[in-house]
Formats: sequence, structure tokens, C-alpha cells
Amino acid sequence: MPELFPAIKAAVDRGREPGRFLLTGSANVLLLPKLSESLAGRMEMLTLWPFSHGELNRVREGFVDALFAPRPSWHFERSEEVGRAALFATVLAGGYPPVLARRVGARRRAWYQSYVTTVLQRDVRDLANIADLTAVPRLLAVLASRAGGLLNFADLSRSLAMPQTTLKRYFALLEATFLVRLLPPWSGNLGQRVIQTPKVYLSDTGLLAHLLGLTVDRLAVDAGLAGGLLENFVLMELSKQSAWSETQPQIYYWRTAAGQEVDLVLEDRAGRLVGIEVKAGATLGGGDLRGLQALASAAGKRWVRGVVLYSGTEVIPFAANLHGLPLPLLWAAHSP
Repeated sequence: MPELFPAIKAAVDRGREPGRFLLTGSANVLLLPKLSESLAGRMEMLTLWPFSHGELNRVREGFVDALFAPRPSWHFERSEEVGRAALFATVLAGGYPPVLARRVGARRRAWYQSYVTTVLQRDVRDLANIADLTAVPRLLAVLASRAGGLLNFADLSRSLAMPQTTLKRYFALLEATFLVRLLPPWSGNLGQRVIQTPKVYLSDTGLLAHLLGLTVDRLAVDAGLAGGLLENFVLMELSKQSAWSETQPQIYYWRTAAGQEVDLVLEDRAGRLVGIEVKAGATLGGGDLRGLQALASAAGKRWVRGVVLYSGTEVIPFAANLHGLPLPLLWAAHSP
């Protein structure tokens, strides 16, 4: 009902009382082609991702603020220990509320299938006139298989036998319906950030697992699939927590031409940086720190600390500002 917007604008202009109207939807309403009024300056927009793991357990996570605190206290109680199978069961479940109420895998798969079908057929039809609606689900499935990788439209165009102009339009629709998100690269040169290649992720690891057919048993057999899945999970958990944190950092990745790389880089408004590496293994070695050490050197005085999140159970102090942390600390209630 795009014609509601002019009426809401008139009502708001007659009396500015915050909270009078709440508009929700599964797509970005500002992209509706029939929308004649944007309500600019009259509304606040919030992106509600699926629940964080802390929200599901009624814990207000403070991990993001702890990362930027002068002396965070990393305590990991044995009572918080999570086995590898249980950890990946959490990651594979995702955060959509209706899914989590379904304990049986077949019922969860049925919900995801219906969700993808209705979003892509209903919301996409509202946003654009697409003749072949099967092309968008195919694109989503291919993106799921490349989650955590660089967004390469030329390669996707060849794989899907689809013109790049069409492909880019379909990708924009997946962004508008909050099914995928981009992660831009970090650079000390602000102008360089907008022209480098972003990485692509899905907004929910439960949806990612559904599209790829991932299960705990399959991850046990094919450990190579775990790294990208875990990285996607950590990115989205940090994105959710950043929304309510005091710091509210921007999130990037870092990669150099020489191959040095850090999975996630958090930058606060003062330009301070925290680097995060995500490892699926239960042990850590010196090689797992090289990217963080390189970023620390490049960042100079802007560097705060680096952490490696891994599936082990020990807090490992490699240096004063470099730690290995068990993944469950990501959703703990920290006191910076």
C-alpha cells in the first residue's frame, strides 16, 4: 500500500510524536517502484536481522564493546563449554524464530523452502518485473556456495549463463529482501574502500545451511565446509550486536595484494581498529596470527587488538593485545 506514505507524511507533519507509526516488511520499502514519498526526515529505519544467539538465550551480548575496551576481561567458565557438534548445531540452526520452534530437521527444511519461495516470488514481484522467477533462486543458491568469497559478477555470469546487467539487477533484489549482504574491504585510504571488491555473505547461516544441504554429520565428514560457514555466522552475530552496542563499529575485511588477510575488521568512529580471525579448528598455532600481526603493523596507532575466535576451550594470551578466544565468548554477557 504505497499510497499510505503520503497520508503518514501529512499526519506526522501535523503532530511530531515519535512512535505513532510502525511499518514492518521483509523487503526494503524505499525500493518499491510505486513509492512516491520517502518520509525523509520523518522516520528512523532499523534493519532487524534474525535473532542473535544471545537474544535466543535472553543474554544481552557485550562482545563488541569489550573488543574496544581498554582492558577487557576474557573469562571462560567450564560451564560455558560447548562441544564441537553442539557448536555447529547452533550455527546451522540460524536465527529465524519460526525455524527454532521446529525441532525436526524435515520441518525446518520445509519452512526454509517455503520462506525462500514466498519472499522471492512475492517480494521480488513487488520490486521488479521479472519474467523468469527461477533465475533468482538459482542465483541465491550459487551465492550460498560462495559465501565468504569475493563478489565476482563476471564469474557468476559465466556460471549462470546470465548477462551481467541482469545478474546485477537480480543481486540488488536479493539485497533488498535482506537475503544477502556485502562486506566491503578496509583501507586506510577512505577513497579506496568504495572501488575495491566486496565479499558476499548470506544473512542467516540456517538459510545458508539449507541451501547447501549442510548438517552436523556432513561437517564432520567434510571439515573444509566449516570455515566459511563459521565466518558467515560470526559476521552476522557481530552485525547484530553492533546495532545495540555503545561502540557501533563498521565492519570490513582486509586483504593485501601480497595475500595478507584478516577475516573481519571492526572500525569505530574514532578510526580505532580491531581485527578478528575465525578458525574452525580446536587448536591454534603461530600461523593463525600472521594476518592480525600484519594488520596491526599497517594500522599503527589505530590498532586496538586482535582476536582469533576458534572452536577450542582455552583463552590463549599470545600478547597483550592478541588473544585466542573460544567461540562461545561471542555471545556471553561481557563487562568491558
